[in-house]
Amino acid sequence: MSTRNRPVVTVLTAPGESEPPGMGALKARAEVRFACDEQTLQKTLPGTDVMMVTDFRTEALAAAWGCADRLKWIHATSAGVDALMFPELIDSEVVVTNARGIFDRTIAEYVLCTILMFAKDFPRSLRLQLEHRWQHRDAERAEGKQVLVVGAGSIGRQIARLVRAAGLNPHGVARTPRYDDPDFIAVHGNEHLHEQLALADFVVIATPLTPQTEGLFDRKAFAAMRPSARLINIGRGPVVNTADLLAALENGDIAGAALDVFEEEPLPADHPLWERDDVIMTPHMSGDFIGWHRALTDQFLENFDRWHRGQDVFNQVDKKLGYAR
Repeated sequence: MSTRNRPVVTVLTAPGESEPPGMGALKARAEVRFACDEQTLQKTLPGTDVMMVTDFRTEALAAAWGCADRLKWIHATSAGVDALMFPELIDSEVVVTNARGIFDRTIAEYVLCTILMFAKDFPRSLRLQLEHRWQHRDAERAEGKQVLVVGAGSIGRQIARLVRAAGLNPHGVARTPRYDDPDFIAVHGNEHLHEQLALADFVVIATPLTPQTEGLFDRKAFAAMRPSARLINIGRGPVVNTADLLAALENGDIAGAALDVFEEEPLPADHPLWERDDVIMTPHMSGDFIGWHRALTDQFLENFDRWHRGQDVFNQVDKKLGYAR
């Protein structure tokens, strides 16, 4: 903890983003500074003890890192911290925490929703409704289908719980296998990914973006999947090679995809994914719920209280791995 009575907190937002709600409680206890890019961060970082980073895509901190002379702790208001994992920060003694737990349930609800939309052929129903066409079809049963969750952390666990409650069978893939997990039927090691892809009806990407997971879903991964399988990505866009995904959809290697994240965001208006009937797309909103901004601030304030009392902060990120364990 800082030895000063009023520690200095710098809040790094995206350019044009408004001040996070609930900052009044923090301003009563700390000197609060705001930055939105490299230039403003160079001015606010000197003397800063704590950072709250709301821009999960930011490159400003890496660029201004040389100005961080007192920094002890960085809190990211996102589950993914890939933008913060630059070598200088990884090698430093600065503690990094994330927003683990805030979005878990709503992301799991999104995953279950997309599974049921595919099973009940809702994308086609919505298109037919717009065309005023009455076309009866038979739909699939979701019960008993196999769901593979790639990334069995806190978000993956909530997904497993929810789909299991709906009668589906969740398996996981993670760095450490677990065969007695209370929520997954089994969690398999990363080396068994392609073997498990061949058994799944729905494949959910919930892994963080790390050097090991970037481009993990390529043509080989799609070739390992069932032609009837659907891919759901609520993790990070660069985990999927978009060109290989398009080829897999066009060639019938997989039956569809639900995508909340993309290699390039916003997705360009002329991208071919927009035109595909077998793709469900949303603009990086799978975890966002009414009131989520304030929930993120409240989580930070709870952790700030711990830091100010000299206690360990929660949701600490393993900087070598790139995620909170």
